[in-house]
Amino acid sequence: MRGSLAAATLLLAGIGSAHAQTKPAVAPVTQAAPAAPIDPARKAVADRVVSKLVPKGIYKEIFETVFSQVTDQVFGQMGEMPIAQIAKLGGLSSEEAKALGNAKMGEIMAIYDPAWRDRQKRLMQAFAGGMAEIMVKLEPAMRDALARAYAREFSVEELTELDRFFATPAGAHYAAQSLVIAMGPEMTKVTTEMMPEMMSAMPVLIQRAEEATADLPPARKIDDLSPAERKKLAELLGVDPEKLEDSTS
Repeated sequence: MRGSLAAATLLLAGIGSAHAQTKPAVAPVTQAAPAAPIDPARKAVADRVVSKLVPKGIYKEIFETVFSQVTDQVFGQMGEMPIAQIAKLGGLSSEEAKALGNAKMGEIMAIYDPAWRDRQKRLMQAFAGGMAEIMVKLEPAMRDALARAYAREFSVEELTELDRFFATPAGAHYAAQSLVIAMGPEMTKVTTEMMPEMMSAMPVLIQRAEEATADLPPARKIDDLSPAERKKLAELLGVDPEKLEDSTS
């Protein structure tokens, strides 16, 4: 039950615990061929199109307003999920999970932590505030990258047509709200409604993933590395070679 509760808590919080692992590369990374130059004329029109699709400050707006609405909705819906579904992900068999009955995650969490809803809301609000600050800095680079992608995908004629459409009242409305709509409560609602089915399929997906990698050699441990490999790994990680340790998680 403890493993099931932990899984439920992580799912509700939406925050995974990150564990550092030292896994040396088994083969060099192949460098991708350099991309062809972008036509300046196409890029100029793409810049205009993307500036309407990703208006200045849109990500900050999303994290400060839409994100809060979405998290309230998610926690409300997930609190209604049967704990038995989460328990199966924690390692319980179908029969063991069935024995848990119809208890819901919200009911279980309310006993362990009466303030869990408020706690998770405040955590996510703090996270959203931090992400809003980060996105203010990243937004120009993201806008430029999207413009490059549009310039590669669409011709000057197509981009010009999009630009004309976005200059109309309907087009301007669509362009300004498309990101907000895609990340908003309606889309989140259908996503969270799919969660029970996705969780039911998870054990099968995990088994398939294990079968797909069954013929691969296991990842090496620190003791398997040669002195030269240990030295190189330590240099890459910026640590003392003698302090390299395998993750125990």
